[in-house]
Amino acid sequence: MPRSLHRELPPSDLLHTEFGCRIDPSRRGPNNDYGNRDKNGPSRQSKGRRKICSRKAARGSTLNSQRCKPETFAPGIAILALLEQHLISMKIAIIGSGYVGLVTGACFAEVGHEVICIDNDERKVKALRRGRIPIYEPGLDQLVQRNVSAHRLSFTGSIEEGVDNSQVIFIAVPTPPQVDGSVDLTYIERVAREIASVLKEYRVIVDKSTVPVKTGEKVAHTIRRYNKVNVEFDVVSNPEFLREGCAVADLMEPDRIVIGSNSERALAIMKKVYEPFMAPIMVTDINSAELIKHAANSFLALKISYINAVSGICEASGADIEKVADGIGADKRIGRSFLNAGLGYGGSCFPKDIAAFISISEQIGEPFPLLKEVQRINQHQRDRFVKRLRDTLWVLKEKRIAVWGLTFKPDTDDVRSSVAVDIVNDLIREGAHVTAYDPKGNERVKELNLCPGVHLAASALEAVRDAETLVLATEWPDFAAIDLAEVHRRMQTPIVFDGRNLFDPDMMRDLGFQYYPVGRPPTKANIVAGFQTSSLASKLEAVQGRPGGNTTTGSAKEVAKI
Repeated sequence: MPRSLHRELPPSDLLHTEFGCRIDPSRRGPNNDYGNRDKNGPSRQSKGRRKICSRKAARGSTLNSQRCKPETFAPGIAILALLEQHLISMKIAIIGSGYVGLVTGACFAEVGHEVICIDNDERKVKALRRGRIPIYEPGLDQLVQRNVSAHRLSFTGSIEEGVDNSQVIFIAVPTPPQVDGSVDLTYIERVAREIASVLKEYRVIVDKSTVPVKTGEKVAHTIRRYNKVNVEFDVVSNPEFLREGCAVADLMEPDRIVIGSNSERALAIMKKVYEPFMAPIMVTDINSAELIKHAANSFLALKISYINAVSGICEASGADIEKVADGIGADKRIGRSFLNAGLGYGGSCFPKDIAAFISISEQIGEPFPLLKEVQRINQHQRDRFVKRLRDTLWVLKEKRIAVWGLTFKPDTDDVRSSVAVDIVNDLIREGAHVTAYDPKGNERVKELNLCPGVHLAASALEAVRDAETLVLATEWPDFAAIDLAEVHRRMQTPIVFDGRNLFDPDMMRDLGFQYYPVGRPPTKANIVAGFQTSSLASKLEAVQGRPGGNTTTGSAKEVAKI
């Protein structure tokens, strides 16, 4: 027999046991509010959310402004207040336990819903039941383990079990790109047929995967075609806006929740699902909701390509892209986020979504040539970076080059469509001897054999030993905090190409590096006779109060005094 579709939550005095945390509404701290909320003001997300995870967006320390802090998450103050009002807990099934499905399921369980995550990979299901998380995402492992222990989160390989025992079924399966850039909807269609075959009573079917406009209509038609008992159901679009490395915080305290629904009944149910999150809900029709995701990601990629195009002009003219971006971003109509020049965008979302949006626009007879230029600029930025390397080193063949970073961004182990991986392969193709290191990406690159011929080092310092050049390809905080004086000592020739503008140019010059950032004038070593790098390093340690201190932009003013 299917379990009851609703469960009334326990009274507040029992929440301590169920959630494994103390309930103290007067206490505001990083462990009970998802958004690093300060006791004297609004959370960083609600006050200026765009600054989190956006490198240097807050113009402070690179380490602090580029990423959200991993937290040991516990129910937030707002969530606990709602739970104390005896809100109804929903029964939810999520088909697909990949990145989006697993994060979504864990966060839904965290706010009190009962969640079944479904996956057709039996090995993954068994691993998840044992508490083994197949991806790296800060805070996710604790979230999954806590809610599995509390019996709010479970895993199965049976779609029938999930559909029978849940009122809302989220589809969160892969939508990979095809050769022509269009989206492969095979998994979506297959899941729709499987749902239809076991659907016995009313359910809300939710497209969570990023899909082309009008996919919701096709999902509905497929379920009607293959359901033999003519059961009533509704299809809803609910796009995700999760950033890898910040996904838990993004879902627990979202900017907005988009619900595309043509049914008042389904809309009311979806509002109950998201009620504990206390976030703005935008209600649209299904087609509009599907279009919002592709349009949003395409616009962000456009900002990245725009500032990268400007960085080329800065390099040619001697201007500083950081100052230019600050000046542009100070305009409230534009904003500073996503105006960080670098190696270009990558990952599992932007490249795929832009190609899909181009394909969609062409299919419906409204081509979008602007996005093709965004793609071209993104590729050109990588090519221009490698050309600059080649022009500086003269010949890349047999050069010993260290590369820091393999993932497409920090705080993830995702190496899909990573610009860092592409650059490593470009260098290997030209005959360079490449040694690379990434805090989380080494194993993924090795497992997928993405960089044949690369040597994977066990640490950042090991990677630079006897290197003739260092390329910084991913802005991991580990690299921002490294002892650069030791890096200088280990390198054969201290030349650094900073593809993410992580370090301060004046600092690099004074430490004795030949430094090439993106969109900024290069700096040559500033070491006078008899003045050794180790001497400056000792003084630097005194300024910072500890050996191997952070040598990023925030320390430049103090170093200038030495």
